[in-house]
Amino acid sequence: MRRKYIQRASAGSAALLLGRIAPAKAEAWRPDPGMYEVIELDWFDRSRGRAIPTRLYRPRGQGKRFGDACPIHVGSDRTIWTSGSPFLLADRLIAASGDSEAIARVFDLRFVLDRLQADALAAGLDFNRVIVAGHSYGANSALLLGGASVVRDGRKIDFRDSRPKAVIALSAPAFYGESSWASILGPMNRPSLHITCSEDLIRIPGLLSGPEDRLAIFEASGGRPKCLAMFEGGSHSVFTDREAPGGFEANRQIKQATCDLVLEFLRLTFERDPSALASWQLKYESLLRQFILV
Repeated sequence: MRRKYIQRASAGSAALLLGRIAPAKAEAWRPDPGMYEVIELDWFDRSRGRAIPTRLYRPRGQGKRFGDACPIHVGSDRTIWTSGSPFLLADRLIAASGDSEAIARVFDLRFVLDRLQADALAAGLDFNRVIVAGHSYGANSALLLGGASVVRDGRKIDFRDSRPKAVIALSAPAFYGESSWASILGPMNRPSLHITCSEDLIRIPGLLSGPEDRLAIFEASGGRPKCLAMFEGGSHSVFTDREAPGGFEANRQIKQATCDLVLEFLRLTFERDPSALASWQLKYESLLRQFILV
């Protein structure tokens, strides 16, 4: 079933890229309606009693392009800002950052992958080139799907899925309550791209997290190659669909640079071409606080 509209997630979102590599375009962060068909899907996971509305950007024609499946994670979507008492907003934000929601987002992603693989909508997409990407607490869920593991009640919990071939983590916050991030992220055995800003701050009461956490997550992540890009300035919300955070011009520049970076990272992952990332670094050097490729 198609939807007339869909809201973008903001507290923690994760998405799936599926397909092949395409050339970059000007303002690539704005989807070109001529290149993609946008399909709104009212999906429901009966096994969990959970709605998973999903937006699918399906490439048109025969060109080499990635499709994009963006599930809306009920419980950590934009409604946490607008539903209920404003005096309980902090409680809703804390709940969205908790274990149960992180795990629910992982199962949302698995459900979407399962449905796409079984659905004619995904005809022409290459499921050998699946990337999982997430922003904020959705980045933690992307890392879990990509092979990170946690210990709860003395038991190791592993949500690894073999289908994603790489992970993209934007503004990934701390794994709260964990003493060793290396034990969590070391088991990741696939390429990862970590993107942040020098002003990338999460200010949820009791759950503060800054760019130093993004750097620590990058350093602890297993798998090669791995890359970190930290832009100068910006904000935690600069990677969302909002255009004001960090300043309008800087926001636009960071979004454009991020789209180009993702493209070059995919080339590195699937075509083993490291030269593209070196060219990207030179092109956007003036925007960068830090860049690491291992």
